[in-house]
Amino acid sequence: MRPPIPDPGSGRGRRVLVADDEINIRRVLEAILRREGYDVVTAGNGNEALQKMNSDVHSVITDLKMPGMDGMTLLRKLSADYPDVPVVMITAHGSVENAVEAVKLGAFDYIEKPFEQEQIRQVVQKALGTHARAKQSASPAGEGSEGRYRLVGTSETIRAVYAVIDRVADTPSTVLITGESGTGKELIARALHENSSRRNGPFIKINCAAIPETLMESELFGYEKGAFTGAVGSKPGRFELANAGTLFLDEIGEVPVEMQVKLLRVLQESEFERVGGIKTIKVDVRLVTATNRDLATEISVGKFREDLFYRLNVVPLQIPPLRERKEDIPLLVDHFIAKFNERLKKNFTGIEPAALANLVAHPWPGNIRELENVIERTLLFGDGPTIQLGDLPVPIGSGAEPRVEPPRSGETTLLPLPDDGEASVTPPGEVGSLKEAVRVETERVERDLIQRALDETGGNVTKAARKLQISRKSLQTKMKELGLREKA
Repeated sequence: MRPPIPDPGSGRGRRVLVADDEINIRRVLEAILRREGYDVVTAGNGNEALQKMNSDVHSVITDLKMPGMDGMTLLRKLSADYPDVPVVMITAHGSVENAVEAVKLGAFDYIEKPFEQEQIRQVVQKALGTHARAKQSASPAGEGSEGRYRLVGTSETIRAVYAVIDRVADTPSTVLITGESGTGKELIARALHENSSRRNGPFIKINCAAIPETLMESELFGYEKGAFTGAVGSKPGRFELANAGTLFLDEIGEVPVEMQVKLLRVLQESEFERVGGIKTIKVDVRLVTATNRDLATEISVGKFREDLFYRLNVVPLQIPPLRERKEDIPLLVDHFIAKFNERLKKNFTGIEPAALANLVAHPWPGNIRELENVIERTLLFGDGPTIQLGDLPVPIGSGAEPRVEPPRSGETTLLPLPDDGEASVTPPGEVGSLKEAVRVETERVERDLIQRALDETGGNVTKAARKLQISRKSLQTKMKELGLREKA
């Protein structure tokens, strides 16, 4: 059982490490913090701070410019060894460039000298609150030594994501999450909500790509009885449902230009009217959006409003693709083995080095979602007790390059076919070799993905093909092969 976490609203039981080469600054900070009830440890430089650092320290305040090990170097070491401990940077040499660099490296906040006592008190209290929530939200999905915010990973690129979440989660600012499909954008949105003061309010999500254009307005803003054929009663929209909470608009780049004007008004005025209504409804909603499209390109071709982009892009948060954080793959593999051991009633204890090397070398065009599918499929057909190289599906286990290209946009990527390229459906019950088993499972996954895309687009083959990042002709051919043509 974990020891109880001290109340972040008071200093009792909270320890703060202060590192500054100016003795007067150390004394001032120590006096301010001790008056708030904090236990304070001081250090005259970065090296001394590292020597005094341990798991009992809940937050660090460090000067940027110090002889020997400076604040930036100290921050890098603390981010690697104590990723859950928020670091506040104080400097008389502040600039936008230094602030951005510090935040990218994992700094929780950035304060310039001369500072006010109340400013120090508020920033430290907020930092300690973040530390407490990070400890409380630890889960098998990747907290502690494996990651944070239910995300798995300790690489420098993913730590930069953690740093932004630390900084902006408990603010009202709009966040635009960008990244390829399968990188975990919804998990980031949830982390922003669950680590904010709105965490007890609703978290409402909506996939804009899955809503027909004719229904977009009523989905977002609701409608009154009789507003259109079939409106037999009034219904609140997603903005109303998200009042006092967070609204996550996934695939924001799919919103029609006509609707973007109305969305812009809600962001500016925090009010709207239901479809068919005359009453103005005011809401208090924190908006988080995500896209795998290049919105700058969409603006240039007239598919996205520039003024809306600037409203959404207050805090840009780029999620790195898996191929840029390959050092996290072993942690992700371990996490998924544990997950599917429980779900599939398996007892795999790990993965052999040769198999892991092939997973690390794979480019992962489908990102974490693709890796998760591969581990599930491998455990489903494997006998254990460890994953062997031959257990991995083609082409990963063979070391061959996949015959799919990284998606530029859309929801998912179809899985590659076995080496012979045949796409015939193998009847159930006729699975013999591993190759046949993989083929059957591949076809099952492809059928599920295609059917899901068709369901989400109301049977529109063109939109479904766009979501799957294949041509309309290829989708029609695949539908025919899998017996889905009539269903569309």
